[in-house]
Amino acid sequence: MPGFRAGGTFAVERPPLFNLFPKPVFTDPIDNYSLKPGFFSMKNLLQTLVFALLLGASSLFAQIKTPQPSPLGNLSQVVGLVKIDVEYSRPSAKGRKIFGGLVPYGEMWRTGANASTKITFADEVKVNYVNLPKGSYALYTIPGEKEWTIIFYKNTSFWGVPDAKSFKEEDVAARFKVPVKTVAEKVETFTINIGNLTNSSADLELVWENTKVVIPIQVDTDSKVMADIKSTMAGPKANDYYAAARYYYEEDKDMQQALEWVNKNIEMAGEKFWVLRLKANILAKLGRYQEAIATANRSTELAKADGNTDYPRMNEESIAEWKKKL
Repeated sequence: MPGFRAGGTFAVERPPLFNLFPKPVFTDPIDNYSLKPGFFSMKNLLQTLVFALLLGASSLFAQIKTPQPSPLGNLSQVVGLVKIDVEYSRPSAKGRKIFGGLVPYGEMWRTGANASTKITFADEVKVNYVNLPKGSYALYTIPGEKEWTIIFYKNTSFWGVPDAKSFKEEDVAARFKVPVKTVAEKVETFTINIGNLTNSSADLELVWENTKVVIPIQVDTDSKVMADIKSTMAGPKANDYYAAARYYYEEDKDMQQALEWVNKNIEMAGEKFWVLRLKANILAKLGRYQEAIATANRSTELAKADGNTDYPRMNEESIAEWKKKL
């Protein structure tokens, strides 16, 4: 019968059917695959063929999929401007007493089943007013009758909770306590939810059986929005003018407008050889070839000073064409 060997490894007895087939004897048990003479007799060959057929048939049964006792759940929610993702397994009560029973009081719990529950913040947040940098964390809890200890743990690689030897205090990103709430309607399957959304906060809710625990989350929305408003209302940046001018040039739109925008870029950011190249091309499309040639020469001068060889070559080719049109 199957069983556990000392040390925790799983042992399976060789079924009687497998004893029908000879074991190949190797001259070197590790990496020499020469077989003893006589192994490939007709009898052995037939037995090996039957064994291969049986092995192939058994692989068909290995492909049968059945529901997981604690299926995987995923939750994604944007709070303010911060995306929050939760990945966890969802066990069900199935008539069992959960807290103080299946999940003992006073012991660290994986806050779900199977692998550690993982929560990812796309930007820095606060959990119960404790600063938490952006990143992924394992969510561990220590349930109690009246309050729970909440732990956000940096190492998310554990299957379940780390043992006493593996647990490192320096990997604790946040630890605090929250009160337990009672819900009237029994919740059969463990559920994590993000509710009570505002522009700057939300509640991470853990609910199972008749127990509910709420972890407050705070996000800094106001300072980010105010910074964006200030930047936008101050007007376009130099790169915005360049991008707009280039698009107008490439799509053969209003060249006079394109020229105004490229000049605005130069006014704000100074002369750059690639910007002057664009300006020269715009001037040429406007038929202002003398100005285009002068601007292209200045582009070449700056490009050579910067060690660039492509722009001088392109400028020389363009200047040669423009001179023919003077």
